[in-house]
Amino acid sequence: MGKLLVIATPIGNLEDLTLRALRELNSLDALACEDTRHTSILLKRHEIARPPRVFSYHEHNERQATKGILTLLNQGLKVGLVSDAGSPGISDPGYLAIRAAIDGGHEIEVLPGPSATITALLASGLPNSSFTFLGFPPRKTGKRCHFLEAEMNSPHTLIMYEAPGRLLGLLEDARKSLGNRHAAVCLELTKMFETVTRDNLDGLIECFRNEVPRGEIVVVIAGKNKKFIDPDDGEIEEKLIDSPDYDRFADEVDESGETDEADDADEFDEKEFF
Repeated sequence: MGKLLVIATPIGNLEDLTLRALRELNSLDALACEDTRHTSILLKRHEIARPPRVFSYHEHNERQATKGILTLLNQGLKVGLVSDAGSPGISDPGYLAIRAAIDGGHEIEVLPGPSATITALLASGLPNSSFTFLGFPPRKTGKRCHFLEAEMNSPHTLIMYEAPGRLLGLLEDARKSLGNRHAAVCLELTKMFETVTRDNLDGLIECFRNEVPRGEIVVVIAGKNKKFIDPDDGEIEEKLIDSPDYDRFADEVDESGETDEADDADEFDEKEFF
């Protein structure tokens, strides 16, 4: 049986590669990359020897490339899987390969590392005892509002990824669906021009109304708690305050922002591979 290593890579700053990832990248028989050019920069930066087989594994060829990974694993080889940033499978290709390797009886080893989700959560200053990661929200406003309304009564901090051109739309739909909650927009985390803008949703909408940001974006929005929703006459706030769970969750958040609950609990090209 072969071995699949799921390797987290830096989300911006190339110095964030772990020592364990560095060691294992130097020991692979093959490496599946979301973008081989992007990964080549990382390998060169850390003087990592290029594995004998390096090939693409991205959203457009994921099913076919998974077959290639299985072929290599069936030969008893050690195969690495990386995305451009963070962990494969988290809002990036990777799930199919992991599932197929497990079903095929191969060994799986996950190497943890940098995470835009956790970095943004901590940088936001919002409660971090529990959170819900929502990935990328729908692109169209109707579906996006429905997507957000499903989280209206959740006490957990919400974390989403978004593209620069859709940030304003997301903030506006979150305001309509969730109320004027405290939130943070995190740009280019761990990179030279990292910025974290913290405000309520009204303030963030005004901040980004005439400015389309560049780079990777993580949006963090407070869960349902009156300490993190600025009151006004909006219908959403009335709905939230009238909810039977509102005061219970509000009272469970202490000054540190933690809840009491935390204490309890394309076509496949064989030439790429052979």
